[in-house]
Amino acid sequence: MGENDTPASMTLDDQLCFALYSASRAVTAAYRPVLAELGLTYPQYLVMLAVWDRGPVPMKELGPMLGLDYGTLSPLLKRLEGAGLLRRERQADDERAVTVEATEKGGALRERAAGVPGTMGRMYGMTAAEAGQLRQQLRALMDRLS
Repeated sequence: MGENDTPASMTLDDQLCFALYSASRAVTAAYRPVLAELGLTYPQYLVMLAVWDRGPVPMKELGPMLGLDYGTLSPLLKRLEGAGLLRRERQADDERAVTVEATEKGGALRERAAGVPGTMGRMYGMTAAEAGQLRQQLRALMDRLS
């Protein structure tokens, strides 16, 4: 019998899925007070990161990039637009195509948010190499599952 043939433990603490779930909740909770200073929720921060990183982004690409469906993404964008941080523009050549981009206020927020990764990195208590290795392992896991 190979190692993959051994019976799996049914103990909660032995479940990889539970460790991932718990870690995700803990990370999101740790971000909450840091992002509150910027007036953002964690999902809003992810949207802003994508827009800051990519510049104007077609909405049809933004959802898959963030792993969000249209029903979740649309209200997020509406709130960020209402806060004056981004704008949605319909394309002249295709009214169905919408591009999302940061406003001047949204660009200024990027400067204020520049310290967030460092603050969170210190909270993680990991070296940059350890964080990079974990990120690589998690991406590999996501690739195998999709």
